Parts: sequence; C-alpha cells; structure tokens
Amino acid sequence: MALIKIKKVRSEIKRPANQKKTLLALGLKKIGQVVEHQDTPSIVGMINKVKHLVTVIK
Repeated sequence: MALIKIKKVRSEIKRPANQKKTLLALGLKKIGQVVEHQDTPSIVGMINKVKHLVTVIK
C-alpha cells in the first residue's frame, strides 16, 4: 500500500461531533499538522468525510 499525507487546513470549531472525532481518529489536532497513513479504503472514507477541512499531499 502507498502512503498518503494528510494536512489539516481548517478548524473543526462549529462542526458536527462525528467530524471532530474523524479528525482525531486521523491524528490531526492542529491546523497545519501533517500525518501519513496507508492508502486503505477506511482511511480514504475518513478523508472524504472531512474533505472540506483537510488536503491530501501527494
């Protein structure tokens, strides 16, 4: 599996609780933080759920 980098670009303030929990599950706490994950269907699904708050770096 390939690694993908995910960067948090927007705050989770005034967002639903499930989106806040998704960001924490991805390991994103601060704006500008970058994490690496395996490119699995579950990770891609979490990224799609909060795609307006994160960007994917290739």
